[in-house]
Amino acid sequence: MLDVQGLRFRAAFFHSLRSFFIAQQFLEVDTPIRQPLLLPEANIQPLTSEDSYLQASPELCMKRLLALGCDRIFQLCNCFRKGERGRLHLEEFTMLEWYRAGAGYEDLMDDCEQLVSFLLVELGGMEGCVVGGNGSRDSLRPGGSDRIIATQPHWERLSVQAAFARFSPVSLEQALASDTFDEVLVEYVEPHLGLERPLFLYDYPVALGSLARRKDRSPHLVERFELYINGIELANGFSELTDVDEQRQRFTEELRLMEKGGRQPMPMPERFLEDLAHLDQAAGIALGVDRLLMLLMGKRCVGEVVSFAPDDLA
Repeated sequence: MLDVQGLRFRAAFFHSLRSFFIAQQFLEVDTPIRQPLLLPEANIQPLTSEDSYLQASPELCMKRLLALGCDRIFQLCNCFRKGERGRLHLEEFTMLEWYRAGAGYEDLMDDCEQLVSFLLVELGGMEGCVVGGNGSRDSLRPGGSDRIIATQPHWERLSVQAAFARFSPVSLEQALASDTFDEVLVEYVEPHLGLERPLFLYDYPVALGSLARRKDRSPHLVERFELYINGIELANGFSELTDVDEQRQRFTEELRLMEKGGRQPMPMPERFLEDLAHLDQAAGIALGVDRLLMLLMGKRCVGEVVSFAPDDLA
């Protein structure tokens, strides 16, 4: 449970997030938290609310707003994922998502660099913000560490293929074939990412980007990245897949995997696919707000930076 100083810092953090996007001419939107169906993603377990689902992400509705004609939108909202509880996970957490029409995933990487730099300038002088040595506002000192992470642009970029070759005991191909990609990534790769400066892990295999656009020159890969700071994954962004037929095929595979895992598959999101036909090139990203705030406050657990952690309620 946050004390009064922590609540003030959290409020200033949210204000700064909004200020950044409003200054960049993004439109703030809000979408329903309870929905009759979600986008099929086999790796996410949704929470239910009577006959509806609590949103795991506002992505479905926000992309429909893009298709309606919005060109730059963002949203701060509560999201829910069943069984996610730990140092970096809460079943109810705060997500920041933003979308840009006519953009690609590299544009979102630039957004991330500018956003973090803006936050350090805006919040670096406040009590509770952890900045680098001598009060520098272009670096962070992670909680429980003496290390300084430089945050000036331009951040490191490392392909998934290269990361597995550098840090993993098995190749990317072996991890995919044995269905151990996530385990290998978490145990062997992630601890090395973003330790000296933030890092973008980019260009994922198609099987790991069900909503992302294929690369033109490497169609076995998708234009997806994740942002890491101090070994912690903060954001997941990609160039949007806007080919309706291919998206339907990808969803069909996700539904098959859900059924294979013993879960009741949800209906195909037909209205989403109908609207997707009206969407041209676009890019979108989801950023874990509580994780970023944890880094800015020098804490080691997301439960330390939310107003009420689950243990505070019982």
